[in-house]
Amino acid sequence: MPHPLLTQGDIDAFQRDGVILVKGLFADHVETLRAGIARNMDAPGPYAAENLKSGEAGRFFDDYCNWTRIPEFETVLRESPAAAVAADLMGTQRVQMFHDHILVKEPGTSKATPWHQDGPYYFVDGQQNVSFWSPLDPVTEASLRCVAGSHKWAKPVLPTRWLAEESFYPNEDDYMPVPDPEAEGMEIREWAMEPGDAVAFNFGILHGARGNDSHQRRRAFSLRLVGDDARYVERPGPTSPPFPGHAMKPGQRLREDWFPVIFDRSDSPV
Repeated sequence: MPHPLLTQGDIDAFQRDGVILVKGLFADHVETLRAGIARNMDAPGPYAAENLKSGEAGRFFDDYCNWTRIPEFETVLRESPAAAVAADLMGTQRVQMFHDHILVKEPGTSKATPWHQDGPYYFVDGQQNVSFWSPLDPVTEASLRCVAGSHKWAKPVLPTRWLAEESFYPNEDDYMPVPDPEAEGMEIREWAMEPGDAVAFNFGILHGARGNDSHQRRRAFSLRLVGDDARYVERPGPTSPPFPGHAMKPGQRLREDWFPVIFDRSDSPV
């Protein structure tokens, strides 16, 4: 039977469309995640970024790979139902942690999150993967937007540097140009969400987010997880996240001392 937060229809839709809404995934952990984001912003990690150019209004902060030093993030990783839900959505025996990510848009931040796929930035290959994007404030206009079915496109979308607006890697011909989903009439999924709800989407889903023109913050926590078929793959340049010194070889499973198994069906009671 699926996890109580899911139906079989949800699992089928995730496999078909690459994106669904999971109501209340982190509902019992909203205050913990808010505290973790506050701690993270007070002491940013080495990958923290401010994603606005000079003169752009507001503040758009993001940071990732902090779960080993932000205790609130590890608590949620270990105690929330996210890993069990991920196992059902991916159809996998085991779930490995990949990384965490926070994205904060302060009120009056009109800049949108650019359309992109996460997969091309990562050094992991495989179909069994899922990102959970969860707002810690009610969202309507600043919600995540995802193009249904884009994880099955024949060619990945060009990864770019958000501020410089240039290609992330030198091999641009291996990618399709970043599309304009609205102008091209693509099927965009978007939901009004309450704190603790989560959008679950495949690493290959094209997604972005509107700016935050509201009068309240938009804090979001993301968790990226992988399943049985995840393997290390080399890219033609440093990846994001880079994980320097990982020493993995192409085709290897992600090393479990860095990317721990957080759910295993064989450990679950029958």
